[in-house]
Amino acid sequence: MTDLEPQDQMHLNAADGWLGFDHVIEAEKELKQITPAMQHHPEVLAIRYKMWAKAESWHSCEKVAQEIIDLEPESTFGWIHRSYALHEQKLTGTARMCLLPAAELFPEDITIRYNLACYECALGNLNEAKAHLVKAFNLALAQDCYEEWKKHMLGDEDLKPLWGIWDESEV
Repeated sequence: MTDLEPQDQMHLNAADGWLGFDHVIEAEKELKQITPAMQHHPEVLAIRYKMWAKAESWHSCEKVAQEIIDLEPESTFGWIHRSYALHEQKLTGTARMCLLPAAELFPEDITIRYNLACYECALGNLNEAKAHLVKAFNLALAQDCYEEWKKHMLGDEDLKPLWGIWDESEV
């Protein structure tokens, strides 16, 4: 994919900055100033996803994430964020089904396994949730970020059903 021209990059950075202040309307104005040919650039789409997520427009997020997958199937961004948007639309079963292929495509990605654990938990599949979480934590150990992910898990309401049965010795 070609790089953005400096003028487009400036608008993209400004949009991202506005999102940092939760100013979705200003961010959208900046995105609209990007050259029409670059409106579907993956970096622009990623900021557009972020904008729609701030606005909690999950169906729009799903569409943008799917476009990112179509453009860059080798990137985890689209896969993870499409499933998250589906989950936020209360389509957790679909979110899980859409993310399962990504676990095979990206076997070293912690977030994919972690999110699968969350979705399985939400669906009441605690054994599957636990299996995905063990894989996520084994990856976190190998990547030297176990404690960070453990803190994340203990604060994640999606994983609350596992809190009482989680056995750290399984990792």
